Amino acid sequence: MSTAADAVQAAGAILAAVAGGELTPAEGAHVMALVETYRRTLETTDLERRLAALEGHTR
Repeated sequence: MSTAADAVQAAGAILAAVAGGELTPAEGAHVMALVETYRRTLETTDLERRLAALEGHTR
């Protein structure tokens, strides 16, 4: 995953794996938690980059 949009695809794949019996609901929940944590990390990094760019333009 390199974008938040990739997290949507990952979530869909995880849900499909749970629905198809490839993962238990508990396993799916654990993997989803990892995806969500990574998505938040991407979001925070993007916000930090945007803020730095804005601050650089105002100086």
